[in-house]
Amino acid sequence: MPAKKATKKRAAKKSTAKRATKKRTTKKTAAKKASRRVGKSKIPGISRIDQESTRTHGWFVRVGYRRTKQGWRPKHRAFFGDKSHGGKTAALKAAEQWLNSVKE
Repeated sequence: MPAKKATKKRAAKKSTAKRATKKRTTKKTAAKKASRRVGKSKIPGISRIDQESTRTHGWFVRVGYRRTKQGWRPKHRAFFGDKSHGGKTAALKAAEQWLNSVKE
């Protein structure tokens, strides 16, 4: 009987030790991680697509979701390729301008 109690105590100590060493995310660390993101848009509705297999690189914009028989689908969507807009930054600016014009 005493051996079982001892193993339970060890198991309890291990679980509390794991909880104590678990890394906690604070607002500062979350902000640092967000600032290190490369190729991420801070504007909702704009997402980055980099697909090497199809050589697709650019920004995809979706806005105005509606319910269909297949599920939720965006009313408006557009793709802004890096090559056709002269780079990542220019494509992102074009995507932001389009998004603002569609929202109005």
